[in-house]
Amino acid sequence: MSTKPIKTSFPFTESQFFFWTLIIFIIIFRFYQTQPTYHLTNIIRISGYVRSEPIRYDTAQSVKLAGLKAYLPRYPEIDYGDFIVIEGAVGEKGKLLKPVLINHQTSTNFLYQTRKQIINEYRQILPEPHSSLVVGVVLGAKSSIPEDFWQALKKTGTAHVVVASGMNVTLVAGFLMNFLVTIINRKKAIIFALLGIWLYTMLSGFDAPLVRAAIMGSIAFSAQGLGKLYSAWRALFLSAALMLIFTPSWLTDLGFILSFLATASLMLFESKINRLISFIPNPFREGLATSLAAQIGVAPILYLTFGQLSILSPLINALILWTIPLITIIGGVGAIASLIHPVLSLPFIYAVYPLTSWFIFVVEFFS
Repeated sequence: MSTKPIKTSFPFTESQFFFWTLIIFIIIFRFYQTQPTYHLTNIIRISGYVRSEPIRYDTAQSVKLAGLKAYLPRYPEIDYGDFIVIEGAVGEKGKLLKPVLINHQTSTNFLYQTRKQIINEYRQILPEPHSSLVVGVVLGAKSSIPEDFWQALKKTGTAHVVVASGMNVTLVAGFLMNFLVTIINRKKAIIFALLGIWLYTMLSGFDAPLVRAAIMGSIAFSAQGLGKLYSAWRALFLSAALMLIFTPSWLTDLGFILSFLATASLMLFESKINRLISFIPNPFREGLATSLAAQIGVAPILYLTFGQLSILSPLINALILWTIPLITIIGGVGAIASLIHPVLSLPFIYAVYPLTSWFIFVVEFFS
């Protein structure tokens, strides 16, 4: 009895294989080339612009600069976009020991000032933690979230919801497209939507999840404008490659890893889980399906990193996820209105309060 050879097909063409091999080589080369070389206990002076939101505590604030984390006194407050100079001794795990703030220049950039104006408007009207919740969801500003509420978010596995994420970019892009196509043709609407995506990303801070979503959104809209087919998987890997080539340090960034894995998990499992729990009514079903799908990818990383994992996290996320699109859109419109005149923002700020009240109630109840 003769046996026929089994035909196997390689998932990549030869050119694609060499392309991705080259990309991986470039990423590895860039990562090791750009790694700062610090010697423990050496006194160094580092300077630069603050590119990630500082985290404020009761008596201190945490700032990341040049690959090092420094805990500085609570005042003067350092904001996203400010230029600072810090001196201290290099410690283990990328920490700067006994850091001293040598120079601090507040950013005069229009976007940073606009961001600060919006945040201050919400803080003046809404009590805590409502104001921090809104500005966290809308703009990714997590620096002023009260410590007890932040701990409750971490315990319930909902901390990722309170910072601007890829979903926010998707919401902003969809809102812009739906609005723009009513007044201009689709090709022009795509161009303005792309500008809107990157403007929002700059305003919210260039955190890895936002940049990933902005690149994927740009690829999707560009494909629409050019009449090309769009592959979400290709866009995901291409966005990751571009991010790591330009910012190799993101290779070890937890936000980048979680964003990539969560997106991949959603694409793999969300529709399957949605069908399995089709007996559950909406919008609870969609929130539960999204949460369960994302947890498949991120849960192992979260457990290995923090040593804790909330079993009830998917349920809690399902109870609150439906509020996030509403908080983002209403809060975002209120933010734009506040730039025209503070009084115009009041109806939107008050409208978002019941949503944040439900969110806070659920988190504090389960924590």
